Amino acid sequence: MTGPWEGAREILVAIDPVREWHLPLAWAADEAHRHHLPLRLVLAVPPPQHDPRHVDDTPQQTALRQAGTARLEQARDWVRDRHPELAVTDDLRGGFPASVIAGMARHARMVVLGSRHLGRVAEVLSAGSLVNPVTAQAPCPVVVVGDAPHTTQQPPYIVAGIDGSAASVTALQFAFDEADLCGAAVRAISVWQPPIVPLHDGEAAVRAQRALLAEATAGLSEKYPDVRLHHEVLVGHPVEELARAAEHALAVVVGRRGHGGHTGMRLGSTVHGLLRRAHCPVITIPEG
Repeated sequence: MTGPWEGAREILVAIDPVREWHLPLAWAADEAHRHHLPLRLVLAVPPPQHDPRHVDDTPQQTALRQAGTARLEQARDWVRDRHPELAVTDDLRGGFPASVIAGMARHARMVVLGSRHLGRVAEVLSAGSLVNPVTAQAPCPVVVVGDAPHTTQQPPYIVAGIDGSAASVTALQFAFDEADLCGAAVRAISVWQPPIVPLHDGEAAVRAQRALLAEATAGLSEKYPDVRLHHEVLVGHPVEELARAAEHALAVVVGRRGHGGHTGMRLGSTVHGLLRRAHCPVITIPEG
């Protein structure tokens, strides 16, 4: 991988205090095992809403921390059963979950989150939401695991969405790294969306997309001789085409640009759409 996170030495996974955590935890544990990296489990207990500036020692807050500790212990034991040799630590933090996870992401190789498949507005406005704000703010790759991969094709493959940006080139590099570790192929996909009112030659636009793909993937097959590469230019809506292509993928990897503040509203429309639409893990990569 190429990015400021490259030297980070752990994978971070957020543990939901209430909802199902097995899918994102399994993905994170398997990834840590493949990379020979330690895994850190994090659960954040939000402060009391009436006075977030002061520590609250009320029975309710104490009960939340005790429940969080028990949840982390359960998750840690589950990981050790899955990968007995994996180094696992757990971390109970106080604070708003999105802020805690985004802050800790500065020192992580990647962050793994679960998803509740909320709609865009609900995801942004939900007090417990992690996906949008963490994806927007984290300076490292963020993996959102909402469904188990539906890998029915052999060899398995990873989809990389290419749009010519620096972030998408970094995403392609990430996809090759992952494919090399997993014994998977890479489908490098560029999507041309025809304008509502045709203003130029569509065939020329598709040829330009093919040239863009050739430039983005140049040299990678030589660097990763064991990874089979497929170039594809698809025509349609980027979210729909990438989600359809990734229907049976190990993951779909795309770049992201900019900073989204607390709400994450500045995430690109393709990233937003894939987080809602894709049925495989979605991996977003910041510009290196």
